Amino acid sequence: MSNPSLLILPGDGIGQEVMAEVRRVIDWFGAKRDLQFDVSEDLVGGAAYDKHGVPLHDDTMAKAQEVDAVLLGAVGGPKYDDLDFSVKPERGLLRLRKEMDLFANLRPAQCFDALADFSSLKPELVAGLDIMIVRELTSGVYFGEPRGIHMEDNMRVGVNTQRYTEAEIERGARAAFELAMKRDKKLCSMEKANVMESGILWRDVVTEVHADYPEVELSHMYADNGAMQLVRAPKQFDVIYTDNLFGDILSDCAAMLTGSLGMLPSASLGSPMENGRPKAMYEPVHGSAPDITGQGKANPIACILSFAMALRYSFDQGEEATRLESAIEKVLADGVRTGDLLSDENSTAVSTSGMTDAILAALDASL
Repeated sequence: MSNPSLLILPGDGIGQEVMAEVRRVIDWFGAKRDLQFDVSEDLVGGAAYDKHGVPLHDDTMAKAQEVDAVLLGAVGGPKYDDLDFSVKPERGLLRLRKEMDLFANLRPAQCFDALADFSSLKPELVAGLDIMIVRELTSGVYFGEPRGIHMEDNMRVGVNTQRYTEAEIERGARAAFELAMKRDKKLCSMEKANVMESGILWRDVVTEVHADYPEVELSHMYADNGAMQLVRAPKQFDVIYTDNLFGDILSDCAAMLTGSLGMLPSASLGSPMENGRPKAMYEPVHGSAPDITGQGKANPIACILSFAMALRYSFDQGEEATRLESAIEKVLADGVRTGDLLSDENSTAVSTSGMTDAILAALDASL
């Protein structure tokens, strides 16, 4: 039986630095837990543009379709700001999502107890926070037609179309309900059914899917109220299901409840392949951070946690995912901090690789 396959796309900026740390973690699981992966590496984003003139080469896209999971670092940077929209680094990421049909984006917002003081909210509101936002990723206003900028009555007009089919809403809803069944059996669906027909359809379809998951407590909320409630009392939520645009906004809002973007992973899941595994791509929420690139200051935890999500959702290694997450929690509880997490004189400041050293030591201690 062949080893599961993993395509690594470090991308740009600190993406390359944090991905090098993930490779060390992957090697640890191979050496200490006999979890072997067939790992390949390629280019995406600005790095791909520099070599191929496009943000994602066709050969790389073909590889992504064949492997069990893709792990991506980050894309973009000021060097590419003046490129034509069609070849900007971010277009490589969007192409991966679209052509792999990764329709369910899982964005956990988890606040480790040791980092509760880093949130802009009171510690008692966020300590122990564990929310999962499921964002529909391949439709909605980011992809709807017509779109573009045109002249109308001698004036420029920008057009984007919010469009959803019931099938697109339903498959994301099923992914969200399945997750809710494995967690606290509580799901809140967010839309704008009060002013948008797509929101009315969204609410109707989610309600229909709920009939297949009667154990799950379903609630509906307008997305603007949802944003307010995330800031007012975030622990009222467990799983949130919402559309592409609102999911983009709400998940970034939830991310900052935890105190640092350097802590947050994500998973994008699609339809099952022949081997039964869903097509999947995992990536940290943070960007390429050109201001700290090459300085050993990047926090690798979000990317390492993205690999933990891959262990859980693509490779059926839930226990090993928990082992890795627990090691990270122990390191943070011990006061080990990269620069984005430094709090007081009791913290131990470490570099990017130093954080991984501490995580690997905690993994060793878990054996």
